[in-house]
Amino acid sequence: MATFETELLECLELVLGERPPAPDYNALRFFRHWLAERNLGLVPVADAPAFDWPGHWIARVHVAEGDHAVVMFGSPSGALHDPASALVRGGTIAEGWVIARLDVRLPIERRDDPILAGTVEGILIAPDAEAVLTPVDAVDAHAGRGLEGDRYFHGRGTFTAPGRGYELTLVEAEVLESLGLDWAQARRNIVTRGVSLNALVGRRFTIGSVECVGRRLAEPCAHLERLSGPDFLRPLVHRAGLRADIVRSGPISLGDRVEALD
Repeated sequence: MATFETELLECLELVLGERPPAPDYNALRFFRHWLAERNLGLVPVADAPAFDWPGHWIARVHVAEGDHAVVMFGSPSGALHDPASALVRGGTIAEGWVIARLDVRLPIERRDDPILAGTVEGILIAPDAEAVLTPVDAVDAHAGRGLEGDRYFHGRGTFTAPGRGYELTLVEAEVLESLGLDWAQARRNIVTRGVSLNALVGRRFTIGSVECVGRRLAEPCAHLERLSGPDFLRPLVHRAGLRADIVRSGPISLGDRVEALD
């Protein structure tokens, strides 16, 4: 029998026109991460049972034996893809999501003209969530874990949880300098120079001998503003760096080359 997880994958494939990978942790969390790599997100609907939207949206429909995913369409909305006939069997819509761009000004497809190589200008780690970041000259990066000695390596970061993009964060030195910000205020692990980090979303890249994959933009948030000071969020929108995962372990040192593989 199909599960909500497999039905959600089918629904996303129908709406997007491409098949997402099968989730290897909580389906909603996984697909939010996967979509963010494409400048897309699942936007929650405030009142899903009464939602009136002329385009595609995805509903979680509850029936006696559990939940099912259904693609809704039209104004008023009806079931466009209901593999378990959940609505036909009297199911109720519990919640829903619209797929939308995270930023309408940014393309879903990546551009081919940014600078895709630079160097490591700084390395910073903190042993615990909200602890002050300390600069180091070199660090060991571990695939699937993060930077040795950092809070996320030890599972003690503020956002530590199963998911993509929690192992490594990067930010451009040029951005911090233009805003007069101290490196530690940005709370990112690697400070780079010369490379367009936004262009590394969805790409594999290397830092020295370490191979990484860019997951999504490391957008600023209220938590960062609370730790680093007021008026910190707005100037860093789309400029606060990159979230990445480590694919191949190795050392990272100051001066190492950062370069896209594709």
